Amino acid sequence: MWAIYYLSVRNLRVMLQLDTLQYLRELNANNNKTWFDANKKRFETAKKDVEQLVTELLAGCAKFEPALADYKAKDCVFRIYRDVRFAKDKTPYKNNMGAWFNKGGKKAPHAGYYLHIEPGNSFLAGGMYMPESEQLKSVRQEIDYNTEEFNGIIANAKFKKTFGELDDHKLKTTPKGYDKTHPEIETLKQTSFVVSHKISDEELLDKKFVAKAIATFETLHPFNAFLNRVLE
Repeated sequence: MWAIYYLSVRNLRVMLQLDTLQYLRELNANNNKTWFDANKKRFETAKKDVEQLVTELLAGCAKFEPALADYKAKDCVFRIYRDVRFAKDKTPYKNNMGAWFNKGGKKAPHAGYYLHIEPGNSFLAGGMYMPESEQLKSVRQEIDYNTEEFNGIIANAKFKKTFGELDDHKLKTTPKGYDKTHPEIETLKQTSFVVSHKISDEELLDKKFVAKAIATFETLHPFNAFLNRVLE
């Protein structure tokens, strides 16, 4: 009986996610306050849908990242309102919904896990994005001192199949303190240490998505653990 109830709830979640994607498509085509206000109830439903998804992800990820058990979805989900004060693009709303969770909280500098929901452009990602200069310096030093360990993580067959290469966020020149002939110079040029895994709309709507996302983040965990050593 409980199994039947569980499956029915999972199927309902799939339909809610479908509505969420449709809402985001329409928001992208009608990115203005008048349309947003007229569809406020749809936004609230989409927001609850994403929060429920993040709640499930947090529960699963807490098994390998115990600190995540202390967080609620509201601590992780980003606001849909854009900060347009210094932006050329003045559209008031994001055309996506996303969540960031790590062991230090959404505003902490720790490496973490990211969920991005956008019709036709959803993905799972993680790592450390644009760390401050001193933190970046420490990450480079950690990689320099423990090259074999770091390379072992990113060369792992499962990691490579899931994420491929590091996202390309690099200096054009050699970072201060390193010679251009350094065997790991291309890695040390990175200004962010981020990897990502694209997901289709069909995958996002599949009832197995939560389990797949948790498994993807677990594959990412050794990478994040290495980066977070810098802070600890």
